[in-house]
Amino acid sequence: MRAVILFFTAGFSLSFLAFSAMATEQPDYTVLEERDGYEIRSYPPYIVAEVKVDDEFRRSGSSSFNVLASYIFGDNQGSKKMQMTAPVTSAMSPQIGKKMQMTAPVTSVPLMNEEDEADGFLYQFVMESKYSLETLPEPNDPRIKLRELPERTVAVRRYSGSQSGQNVVRNLSILMEDLGRDNVTTLSGPQIAFYDDPWTPSSQKRNEVMVEIEYSASDS
Repeated sequence: MRAVILFFTAGFSLSFLAFSAMATEQPDYTVLEERDGYEIRSYPPYIVAEVKVDDEFRRSGSSSFNVLASYIFGDNQGSKKMQMTAPVTSAMSPQIGKKMQMTAPVTSVPLMNEEDEADGFLYQFVMESKYSLETLPEPNDPRIKLRELPERTVAVRRYSGSQSGQNVVRNLSILMEDLGRDNVTTLSGPQIAFYDDPWTPSSQKRNEVMVEIEYSASDS
C-alpha cells in the first residue's frame, strides 16, 4: 500500500512545482473545537474537479495533477483559464466512504471497490468559490468530474515535514488513534491535503490528514 501512496505524492511533488505560486484561495471553514492532537472543523459546501487514480490510469502514463491543471488552465469547453487554489487533495470515494466504518489505527488510505480491494484515489482540485456547477466550463477530458462536496464536519491533524507516503501514513495513524481515544465516530475514509510545493522547507510545510466525523456541540 505504501507504493500506491508514494506514487501519488511523487506525481504531486514534480508537477505542483510549476503552479504552486498561483495557489491563493482556500476553502472557508470554521474551527469548532481544538482537541489534543487535532481540531474539529465545519466546512460549507464547495466544488471540486476530481480524477480517479487507479491502475488503468497509471498504466496510461497520465499524471493526475497535470490532467486537472490542464483543465484549470484552459483545456475545457470555451478554453477558459481559472486560478489555481489550495490545497490539492486526495480522497476516498464518497460512495465508499458512506459504507465504510473506519477503526483506529489506519495504516493505509486506498479507495476500495465493491470487493473491498484497493482501488486507487480520488485526486481533487478545489474550484474557485466564484463558480457554481452551472458556470464552471465543461472539461474536455472525460476523466475529470465536477462535484459539489456537501457541508461536513471533519477532524483534522495538521503536520509539517515531507509529503512522502510514510509521513502521511504515520500522521493518519496518529489521527485515528486520537479519534479512537475520544470515542469519535467516523463517517468517511481519509483525505490528504497538501498546501506547499517541494521547495518549501519541510519545517514550514502545511500538510493535513482529515476524516469526516459525527459531531454535536454536546460532544465537547
